[in-house]
Amino acid sequence: MPQYGGSARADLARFAKTVEDLGADSLWVGDRLITAVQPSVGYAGSDTIPEQFRTGLDPFVALAVAAAVTSRVRLGSSVFVAPWYPPVQLGRQLTALDVVSNGRLLPGFGIGWSPEEFQAAGAPFRRRGAQLDELLDALHALWTTNPVAHDGERWSIPPSWVDLKPVQQPPPIYLASFTAAGLRRIGARGDGWLPAVNVPGGVFPEMLDRQRRIIDDAARAAGRDPSAIHTYLRVNVAEGTPIERVAEAVRTLAAAGYPDAFVDLMYVAADTDEHLRWAERLLAA
Repeated sequence: MPQYGGSARADLARFAKTVEDLGADSLWVGDRLITAVQPSVGYAGSDTIPEQFRTGLDPFVALAVAAAVTSRVRLGSSVFVAPWYPPVQLGRQLTALDVVSNGRLLPGFGIGWSPEEFQAAGAPFRRRGAQLDELLDALHALWTTNPVAHDGERWSIPPSWVDLKPVQQPPPIYLASFTAAGLRRIGARGDGWLPAVNVPGGVFPEMLDRQRRIIDDAARAAGRDPSAIHTYLRVNVAEGTPIERVAEAVRTLAAAGYPDAFVDLMYVAADTDEHLRWAERLLAA
């Protein structure tokens, strides 16, 4: 979805409806809170944070707009930064999105990387993996039990009636990680995996296969079927990249066993029309 930089003021409704009509299968949002002037940790291993992140549209609003004007595409997040959100409020928002979209939500979660964003959210930066695990436990309770109760290290929910439940029982949990511990978490409790590649220069199916083996081993150790853990692959497109290079990368990944991909156009498209031109040509290719 157009969401960052100049795209934050895009016509989301027109984009979502048109892209669905063009044949896309899913629409995705990201989650950025602030952009620190002097970041202690940069983005994706760098010392800086992209200027595009200084202007960002709320991901829940973007998904709600897309849900209202579409009927078929799945609606995903890559990713909600789990520790920023109290589980009751987050569960209510995600339940509403799943209900109004008639069960099309694909909630993806991660642990974040920016200490300044955690400070702004009032969330502790330490033990982010443990916070993610607890949040997932609380969401599962909110979505599948009634009355709901949770007593955890960071959050607690007194026994409460929560009658509105998602259409999907429960929505599938997608997780993004490239560390061994995070990949094992996906195998142990995730319904899906959200890896990423960079175009040009970063499409390495053998690296994805190595990470996938860690997931599959963890799934088997937990008594789960590895084949039930689905993959949506994020394709980050660098500024100046031709559409043909992106299409070639998507075809390469599909041939390697990763047929479901979504493409981040943040650096190459700056308004609704440019996003739509990219989407139409890419889907046609």
